[in-house]
Amino acid sequence: MPLRDEILEQPAILGNLLSTGISEMERIAADLRGRDIDYVFLAARGTSDNAGLYAKYLWGAFNRLPVALATPSLFTMYEQPPRLSHSLVVGVSQSGQSPDIVGVLAEGKRQGSPTLAITNDPDSPLGQVADFIIDIRAGVEAATAATKTYTAELMAIAMLSVALDNDDSRRSLLAGVPGWATQVLEQEQRIAQMAARYRFMQQCVVLGRGYNYSTAYEWSLKLKELAYVLAEPYSSADFLHGPIALVERGFPVMAVAPGGRVYHTLIDLLGQLRYQQQAELLVISDQPAALELAQTPIRLPAGIPEWLTPLVSILPAQLFCYHLTRERGYSTESPRTIHKVTETR
Repeated sequence: MPLRDEILEQPAILGNLLSTGISEMERIAADLRGRDIDYVFLAARGTSDNAGLYAKYLWGAFNRLPVALATPSLFTMYEQPPRLSHSLVVGVSQSGQSPDIVGVLAEGKRQGSPTLAITNDPDSPLGQVADFIIDIRAGVEAATAATKTYTAELMAIAMLSVALDNDDSRRSLLAGVPGWATQVLEQEQRIAQMAARYRFMQQCVVLGRGYNYSTAYEWSLKLKELAYVLAEPYSSADFLHGPIALVERGFPVMAVAPGGRVYHTLIDLLGQLRYQQQAELLVISDQPAALELAQTPIRLPAGIPEWLTPLVSILPAQLFCYHLTRERGYSTESPRTIHKVTETR
């Protein structure tokens, strides 16, 4: 099955991007450091938009660059784009085909801002309009649901962050990602058995915070587009502001809770959900206390820095969605009504 093959291919894809893309990344970073850039204006849709959420946290935290996620309709439907002075305009798209994302970069160029495309097709319309191109080198992605292009986009975002800072200590940490990815994918058989428990699930919430806010969004998207589960993503902080009222006995809650700055807020919430509201918890974590709270625990490898956990934590979530889709008797390769390339305007 192409989808399963592409999920399992990701350690090699990430390793290849690290080894072959570093010089290109260094050249781009060197040029951008000489520009008058105060913030990043990032345009994306779907899975790539979730990668943009990762950039929002990573580039903000390490590169001190505010990241504004674009509203492409202002550029296309309303034809009233905002001022983009002193910005780096970034388009993230696996296909590079969507006219509205291309339109944002074209307008950025018209206003004199540097433009950057992160794409799996450098010769696409997005690549042609950009001043700089990061080729994510994921190869052909045959399955409709994006998996390896998503993690390759995350890796490209992380590599650019490191290159902009010229940080050797963080650069060495990037090299550990393919190995951690391999370790977590070795749990496939166990994850497949876990998926059977949720065969009749119709709705759930998916929680994450900080860097893994992006993981919550991407996991929920895969649950919706593959298994047709009504899955709503939330920051664990936002979840406390009302949506927690949804949870009653047996209500499924998926959570990504690795160690790090936001872990203590997540563990407190998971404890409340398990013992006070008697939720059904599936938790991805490297922390024993979080795993012990879950009826369904998925362990991450130890030692992953928090800022790199989204590149690894999404992998068991992808496997879970793949096997849940099979358990529910749906196609993993051709989800109904959606297409590999969606050209929005």
